[in-house]
Amino acid sequence: MQLGLFSVSYAGYWGQERLSLEDFIRRAAGLGFDCVMLAGKRPHLAPVDMTEERLEILQKVLQEANIRCAVVAAYTDLCLPAPSEAPHLEWQIDYVSQLGRWGARLGAKHVRVFTGYSGGPLPPQAQWVQVVRSLQEMADRLAEHQMTLAVQNHHDVAVHTDALLELLSDVDRPNCKLAFDAWSPFLRGEPLYEAARKAAPHTVITTNADYIRLPRFAYDPAVVNYRRIEPDFVRAVRFGQGEIPFEEFFHGLRDGGFDGVASYEMCSPLRGGGSLQNLDAYARTYLQWMRNHVLSGA
Repeated sequence: MQLGLFSVSYAGYWGQERLSLEDFIRRAAGLGFDCVMLAGKRPHLAPVDMTEERLEILQKVLQEANIRCAVVAAYTDLCLPAPSEAPHLEWQIDYVSQLGRWGARLGAKHVRVFTGYSGGPLPPQAQWVQVVRSLQEMADRLAEHQMTLAVQNHHDVAVHTDALLELLSDVDRPNCKLAFDAWSPFLRGEPLYEAARKAAPHTVITTNADYIRLPRFAYDPAVVNYRRIEPDFVRAVRFGQGEIPFEEFFHGLRDGGFDGVASYEMCSPLRGGGSLQNLDAYARTYLQWMRNHVLSGA
């Protein structure tokens, strides 16, 4: 199992300190990670900004830092409504293809994608078919670069593990696999060991972060009391200090045969703030926890 760091952690999206892609790569190497996962949008690996000159710079930085690029992460929503004639699916398919082209030249083997959010104008079955067909075309285009499409259990369509495996079967492409994470099944109440073990034979990536749940209430003066509000507020904390039973999750992955990339991400506001010092401390905590609880065989 290789330990990776996701560049989204240092992209500044949630008020944290922002590093250039070059500085992020050097920082990940300095922290002791085996590989990096690069966010496929600004300010990092946006295809619209890539040139041959930029590629050569990134290749040189990776080589000098002695760290490899394992994954590039696409940001897709294959259920976007189409109120105009804009070809949103074609744009996303081409975007993933371009990420694959640049990512392959950086040494990456996988492109992570999402399915789609529900709530648009299409009924559920039509959404499912649209997602399947789009993933098929993405996988076929990535095959030209000897890359794998990795579908993350993040967006609404096929987010449950059983549904995700059904979707994967419908896509039916040898280079379409899973990017299976713990936080989603945990928050939705799936038994984590069982979910991980079922998904593991098809999983090439897992992206990890730990969270606590903070209950929410609204005061009702008519009854001088509080009403419970669902869902809970969720906040990121240091790895191993949250509520997600990651030992159970990785036990399930290992029992199912997973031996891929396990990346750490800081993709929401953190307890302690977004300073570089806090970000680095979180990243180091992940490395130490993984070495003590997973890589050691404990």
